[in-house]
Amino acid sequence: MKKIFYIGVFLCSILITAQDNNISLGYNDLGVLFSGDDNNGTARSRAMSGAFGALGGDLSATEINPAGMAVFLKSEFSVSLNVRNQTIKSNYYGTNTSLEDDFTNLSQAGAVFTFESGNSKWIRTAVGFNYSVSRDFNNSWTANGNSDFATFITDGNYTDDNDDTNDTFYLNTDGQQFQNYTSGKNDKFTFSIASQYSDDLYLGASVTSNDLSFYQATLLEENNNDGNGNTNASESYLRNYLLTTGTGISFTLGLISKPTDNMRLGLSYQSPTWYDLFEEYDDEFATSALEYTLRTPSKLTGSFAYIFDKNGLISVDYIHKNYSNININSSVNFNDVNQIFDTDLKGTSEVRIGTEWRHKNASFRGGYHFEQSPYKNALSSDDLKGYSFGLGYNFGNMKVDLSYENSNRTDVYDFYPQYNEVNAAELDFDTSKITATLVFNI
Repeated sequence: MKKIFYIGVFLCSILITAQDNNISLGYNDLGVLFSGDDNNGTARSRAMSGAFGALGGDLSATEINPAGMAVFLKSEFSVSLNVRNQTIKSNYYGTNTSLEDDFTNLSQAGAVFTFESGNSKWIRTAVGFNYSVSRDFNNSWTANGNSDFATFITDGNYTDDNDDTNDTFYLNTDGQQFQNYTSGKNDKFTFSIASQYSDDLYLGASVTSNDLSFYQATLLEENNNDGNGNTNASESYLRNYLLTTGTGISFTLGLISKPTDNMRLGLSYQSPTWYDLFEEYDDEFATSALEYTLRTPSKLTGSFAYIFDKNGLISVDYIHKNYSNININSSVNFNDVNQIFDTDLKGTSEVRIGTEWRHKNASFRGGYHFEQSPYKNALSSDDLKGYSFGLGYNFGNMKVDLSYENSNRTDVYDFYPQYNEVNAAELDFDTSKITATLVFNI
């Protein structure tokens, strides 16, 4: 019978301690993960790296600033398909491993309906709905290497008797392998209403409902020997399974002003998302379940755009988000986890720059985006950096848009969190997205 070799810390019976000391993501990393956004949306918005806070006129833009809903002159429906290519490289004690995957999803679908009010001041009102994938959790990567530090060291006979003279101790390590697989997504459903007041002010509000499902499966294998030719190869491993599901709700308020005919200024506030989450955790020795609430940080977006008449535009968004405000509550005491949010995380800056130029019915777009890592001890390479470009064509009652987006960042994953003697695996994420959008006037 295959023997499973135990790491003592993993046998903790207290749920919160066990979950934060296993090889699955702990609550602090889950809090950051569930607070993030992949910025999926229409091909037009992604081609301009999402710099739409002062522009409007795009269904993805209404998730940034709902006042942009009132910029629409006609009722409209759009649907977007996204193809993501993900390459994750790992480095563990000098050994490099790379995995590449492709994922396809319906990243956006929505509609806006506009109504002329006939009022001399309140010119137009618009209501709309937009669905988007806030975060796609589908990923997999592997790390291989040799830390020269053995943790699976006994043959397990100590579980049957108290005589350690019968045990064999594997104190020399031949290497480790860690496999990480995640799946699921965070769907976002946004309902918006906006109005145009006079010729130079747009006001809007929206309510967003989230539907979250996250699954993680991890496998840690360690091959050791006792120095006398005996090995525990293919016998020492640890598996973890984590499933988190739940719903969340938030709201957004925004405005867009036109100080001049060519200038646009935008400001929006997005509240925290309040999640009710249910977790099932299995480490092959015990299964546990927990309900808890998660409050993500709020977000403030300031935007500027300059319109070159009908020829083109330049747009810039600045976003501030304080990740240290993440909070978890439950019947279990999460004080230590919340303290880590406060001490280890920080406020982040995100910058998006986009441009669009038109020639007859064709549009040409490009953009750049930068987002700081929320961790105080992060390297500069942990910040997300990327570029985008795309094009569109207006057929009259139908528009077709295409975009390409690429981004890079680094990270670490510590699958021996209880051993300071072992380094974390270094990860490099290279993400490419191709988005296609069809827009119909209705």
